[in-house]
Amino acid sequence: MSSVTAVPLQPTKRRVLVYLWLGIALALVGAVGLAQMAPADPVTTYLAQNKRDKGVVETPSGLQYKIIAPGSGAARPTDTDVTLVNYEGKLTNGTTFDKSQQPTPMPVAAVVPGFSEALKLMPKGSKYRFWIKPSLGYGDKVTGPIPANSVLVFDVELIDFLPEATIRQMQMQQQMMQQQGGAPGAAPPGAGGPPPGQ
Repeated sequence: MSSVTAVPLQPTKRRVLVYLWLGIALALVGAVGLAQMAPADPVTTYLAQNKRDKGVVETPSGLQYKIIAPGSGAARPTDTDVTLVNYEGKLTNGTTFDKSQQPTPMPVAAVVPGFSEALKLMPKGSKYRFWIKPSLGYGDKVTGPIPANSVLVFDVELIDFLPEATIRQMQMQQQMMQQQGGAPGAAPPGAGGPPPGQ
């Protein structure tokens, strides 16, 4: 390179470099501060606080539960079972969105993923409270009275459960009995009256 075309650079003063580095450091501190001041996701905040309550357990999927009454036995429902439950579903603000009026049959595989997982944790006779995060419930969809991205809080009592195949067989037997004109356990026609001549 010829000396005619070279542009000499003036050395940068030390004071300018110090100000430059201080400015970069302040910008980083400000960015971290703004990130911490940003409003947290209310669902994440609620579940993080709830998880710290005494007796609350969180599964790897993020389902939270608390045992109210332990029930008995080691058997638990599977995906192929139908449960008989009493339940009440609420939002985190305490609003009830669903409640069973009597023991309700509920197929384990036919409910939202969080409720299915919850049922599979319960032995017969147990009562649990579950907190189902949106991704295990209805997600970002509005479902009836349930707003989008809602944590669902359920109190569930598991009365009993049976394999779905057994229930289908019982239903078929009941239908056959009805078609034949008798009810299960009913006496045959003409039976039950006083013996003839009395």
